[in-house]
Amino acid sequence: MSNTNQNTVEALNVLLADYHLHYQKLRNFHWNITGPNFFELHAKFEELYEDAKLKIDEIAERILTLRGKPLSNFSSYLDISNIKEAETNLTDHQMVSSVLEDHEALLQQLRSVSHEAEELKDEGTLDITGTYIGELEKTSWMLNAWNQRS
Repeated sequence: MSNTNQNTVEALNVLLADYHLHYQKLRNFHWNITGPNFFELHAKFEELYEDAKLKIDEIAERILTLRGKPLSNFSSYLDISNIKEAETNLTDHQMVSSVLEDHEALLQQLRSVSHEAEELKDEGTLDITGTYIGELEKTSWMLNAWNQRS
């Protein structure tokens, strides 16, 4: 790997760790949701973790394309991720609020990756981050609107 790609690869590995913890949190919520919003949120959390799973693979493949090594140990993810694990006994609104907090962390890291990629004119990475940012912003808007319900 060239030294010029090193910062982008490091930022992408943090993003990979963030998405892994986000994915596992979504699985947690999918499994542990209860109450009157069960059916709606059970399906939504599944939709979100399936999307996160695809992004995990795309991020790892981008790291490999840049001739880097994607991190692959959960202990490494826990060490560098901007996202923290969640409890299993949260209410539906607490779960959605936690997902929204994760989205903010993911957006911040995506912007960090974009910054590194812009300096190198790395259009492949910029294409990925731009798409992910737009999708996350829209999903966040929708989840925030849902969470405003009483």
